[in-house]
Amino acid sequence: MAEEYKAERTISAIFKEQNQVDDVIRRLLDRGVPRDHISVMGRNFQSQTRIAGFITKRDVILGGLRTGAIFGSLFGSFLSLLTGVGVLFIPFVGPIVAAGPISALLLGAASGAIAGSAGAGLVSVLATLGMPEDKAAVYQTRLQAGEFLLMAEVPADRVGEFQLLIESAGGEETHTMEKALPHPCSGRCNSPEDLSSEVRSHLSPEAQNTFMERYNAVLDENNDQTQAEQAAWEAVFQKFDEDENGVWSKAKVST
Repeated sequence: MAEEYKAERTISAIFKEQNQVDDVIRRLLDRGVPRDHISVMGRNFQSQTRIAGFITKRDVILGGLRTGAIFGSLFGSFLSLLTGVGVLFIPFVGPIVAAGPISALLLGAASGAIAGSAGAGLVSVLATLGMPEDKAAVYQTRLQAGEFLLMAEVPADRVGEFQLLIESAGGEETHTMEKALPHPCSGRCNSPEDLSSEVRSHLSPEAQNTFMERYNAVLDENNDQTQAEQAAWEAVFQKFDEDENGVWSKAKVST
């Protein structure tokens, strides 16, 4: 039986070119990093489709995040290798394509750290995840300039190996966080106490139940945490609106 992959640290780096991102993703996959532990963000992916056409007045595109296979045909084949690809609008950065587990985190944070930050934008989200604010500010600035951010969740005893791989592929401003990216539950969500604080703080008790029911249903169906998390957020957005504190608590009125 194959040994279970342990994601214990998160290495992040900036890449100047899209082809560098394509290359490093393939190299990470070849070294055994699962696709659902690799994240990418960028605003200048080459595409024949106007990115702005996906953006609504709210922080996420209609229908939430899509599968990598769909967006891979638009923004480059490597996106088809990742989970949960979509377009989000982040203050002070603009519309970005986000792929991998960071996409679901940004989808949930859209009503909290991002939208509620006083000018911090992505810096606030990354700092909440454990990144120093000065490094997060560098990442936000370089994303604004059209470069790309990659994040890979790796075992603690292989940090050096993967950092060298990322830097040899052209990665700059490399940083390692002492934990993996947070997930809503470590398995099925059986009670609100199972939800991570990052998720629970954005939801009323009723919305928490909606989130857990949809999350568990999708997880039981395909055993994919990223898809389950995205589906859970979409279920919340369909049933609730935000209150003045950025919490999804106001039940939508059926028409």
